[in-house]
Amino acid sequence: MLCTRWLVLLLCWGSASGEQQLLQHAEEKRDGTAAEARVDPRRQRSPPPVEPLDFGFVPAAVYDTHAYYEPGAVGILFHMVHAYLYVIQPNSFPKDLIVKVIQQNMGGIKLEEWRKPENVVLLLQWIHYEAGFLICATIGVTFLILTPIVGFCFCVCRCCENCGGEMHQRQRKNVDCQRGFYTASLIATSIFIVLGVLIAYAANHNVSTQIKSTRRLINTNIRDLKTFANNTPAQIDYLTAQYTTAKNKVLSDLDNIGPLLGGRINSQLEKEVVPSLDSALRMAGAMRETKEALENVGSSLEVLQEGTEKLQASLSGERSSLSNTLSDPACTNGAVSHTCNAIRSTLSQLGISADFSTLPDVARALENINTVLKTDLSNIVQKGYSSFNDTPNMVKEQTKNIVSGVKGMLDKIGIEITGFSKMFPVESSLVNFTIFLSDGQKNIESYYPQVDQMDFYRWIGCVAVLCMVVLVLAFNFLGLLCGTCGYDKQATPTTRGCLSNTGGNLLMAGVGFSFIFVWVLMGIVTALFVVGGNVEKMMCEPLANRQLFKIIDTPFLVHPAKKNFLPGMLFQNPNIDLTLGSMYRDCYENNGLYHSLQLETMFNINSFLNRTVYNRDLAKVFESVQVDLQDITLLDQAGRDSLINFANSGVGHIDYEAYLAEVNKGVTFVDLLSFSSDLEAQADQMPRGALENALKGHASSIRQIHREQVVPMEQAMSTLSQSIKQLQKMSSDLPVKVTNILSAIDAAEYLITHNASYVVKEETKGYTQSLVGYFTQYTEWVKNSLTSEVAQCKPISNIVDSMEIVGCSFIVDSVNTFWFGLGGCCILLIPSIIFSVKLAKYYRRMDTEDVFEDSPYCDTLTRFPRASAPPSCSDWWPEGTRR
Repeated sequence: MLCTRWLVLLLCWGSASGEQQLLQHAEEKRDGTAAEARVDPRRQRSPPPVEPLDFGFVPAAVYDTHAYYEPGAVGILFHMVHAYLYVIQPNSFPKDLIVKVIQQNMGGIKLEEWRKPENVVLLLQWIHYEAGFLICATIGVTFLILTPIVGFCFCVCRCCENCGGEMHQRQRKNVDCQRGFYTASLIATSIFIVLGVLIAYAANHNVSTQIKSTRRLINTNIRDLKTFANNTPAQIDYLTAQYTTAKNKVLSDLDNIGPLLGGRINSQLEKEVVPSLDSALRMAGAMRETKEALENVGSSLEVLQEGTEKLQASLSGERSSLSNTLSDPACTNGAVSHTCNAIRSTLSQLGISADFSTLPDVARALENINTVLKTDLSNIVQKGYSSFNDTPNMVKEQTKNIVSGVKGMLDKIGIEITGFSKMFPVESSLVNFTIFLSDGQKNIESYYPQVDQMDFYRWIGCVAVLCMVVLVLAFNFLGLLCGTCGYDKQATPTTRGCLSNTGGNLLMAGVGFSFIFVWVLMGIVTALFVVGGNVEKMMCEPLANRQLFKIIDTPFLVHPAKKNFLPGMLFQNPNIDLTLGSMYRDCYENNGLYHSLQLETMFNINSFLNRTVYNRDLAKVFESVQVDLQDITLLDQAGRDSLINFANSGVGHIDYEAYLAEVNKGVTFVDLLSFSSDLEAQADQMPRGALENALKGHASSIRQIHREQVVPMEQAMSTLSQSIKQLQKMSSDLPVKVTNILSAIDAAEYLITHNASYVVKEETKGYTQSLVGYFTQYTEWVKNSLTSEVAQCKPISNIVDSMEIVGCSFIVDSVNTFWFGLGGCCILLIPSIIFSVKLAKYYRRMDTEDVFEDSPYCDTLTRFPRASAPPSCSDWWPEGTRR
């Protein structure tokens, strides 16, 4: 019991509940309610999943015992016996009846108690259940009593020359048929008796054979118990050591608190901060694009103004020269005058359409933009990015002292867990337990010679009992052999040979020994039947289907105030909900002893782990995490002034409509290429001469003007149009855009300055939960390991199964098979006696015989059935009727 208690204390430390919610978080939740109400619910998110930890595998114990028995060929005989017992006793196991008997007779059995009505009812129920056994036992006892009496009467009767004792055989016509029938019947009966002897001998031999297997079961069970005792400390040490895995992961996350916690805070705030900085950065790009557009406008406008002057002079000169050519007298010719007048009417189209000299200058706006760009807004925004993205380093610096304190507390927790596991003298207790097992094994082995000797005596006794039957069989078979071989059909009953007579005497000797032995054999069979049959039905079958456990586990079985028997015996606490059936079932499934014995009811490790692994001090340290983000500056004053100056740069006051109106007019009133082509066509209509050549020369000059002056101006106008449209688009509501950007940056800075504490608190809570999750994984792993891997109690169920195999399969089944075979022999000896007596008459030499004469009236057999010397036929007739 001392070893058992130490083993219980050894396993008590490892239970874990893995409770997720701690009381320390209640106040935190209440404090965060108000802040939650102020934050958009869409910003809420569940904490990130906890990374699963790999604790490896608990060192597993390998047990050698295989509590399984396959009887082989003799199993057929066992099934026959089980079927016979089922016929004798088909009733189900009387669990309720046994419980009532135990509960009503716990104070001892007294004769006067049985007179009570309830006990009489129980007795009648028991008799009803045992009816089959009682009837068979009654038949056996009757057989036991009547057999010697019948044998004695039979002997006396034969001595008086009755019951077949007269040495005279009457002659019958079917004498050969009768002898053959009795011979065949005796042979068949003897063969069945031989089978019964073989069955009994096989059962007897099986006991001796399985006793050697019993030693193997004992050795493997003890070896498994040693393995259980030796492996359990290593498993417990492994559970303790795996705290380091959880601790190292927590320390790793603490070392990376900046990227982990700061990164989470950053990801929550960046939803407001990054868009505002992105808009400011885009505005900085818009400033540079505005400058480029203004420069393009200025350069294009200058090109257009200069080109306009040159183009105006060129077109005026060409118009004057063409007018002079049309004044030629040749144009007065009636056939040509119409063409000349048409050309003269188009001279007014050779002029400039757009006037770029009246467009306002953009130099002032460009100067303002250049002044604004002296402040590098992009660099200022990048500093804002850097300041915001430096949150992880800021968190790391501000939590440096907290992290170092947590590391010290974790080391202290590890020392406490290790110290607790070393609190009990586990190793010394297990050493004593192992020594106890070794001494017990030696003591058991010391009894092996005595067991072998007792088994030898038992084997000899059973063989001696079987030899009684074998002796009868020997007389039967020898009698049959001698009688059959020595029988002569030609010999009369008084002249039979010596061999035939010997056969008959041997058969009668078998009859005599049958009467001598059969009552003894039946007494043995009856005793073994009553004991072995009831043990099989009351012990082995209930143990096989676990009905026996239900009786032991019946509440209040042993005492009205003690609910459960097993915990009351082990822990002196009968109120624990622990049953033998549940313990066996858990051990059969190779679960841990901590779970099987429900040791958490004695010592719940949950409180220890809650106090140690994640205690209040550690929770307070995590709750004290504070991160100040007020040092983050997204946009300094210079950047703000740059944005404001850009809005007031005058870009929005440029007369873009005037620019677009002039650009849309085109350079000249008419397309010079078309004009020159038309001029050439009209020149072709004139007669060949100086006028035609002059007009074609003017067309060529106009094409040259278009190529050299108009095309560059059109390119400048295209550039001016694109730049003006770009400026118009960027300057649209520019003050409003700048105001919105500044407002967004102000809102982001306000969020960081005033509302970041709630974000920090929520993310710190999620970060803390991830750290607690590692400890929760450890405690859950410890709980699962204790349930199924640590101190696996398979040896306990193996011991129960081995006891069942040895007690029931090895012994009870063999004993029942022995009486089953021997009982069959006893029953078959009765017809063997009858057939032997009948058959011996045909083999033994008779003292007298029947004599027959030829006269049909000489029926000596009828008139003198017992005549030893039959009279002559002439002596039968009366005096007056003789011949």
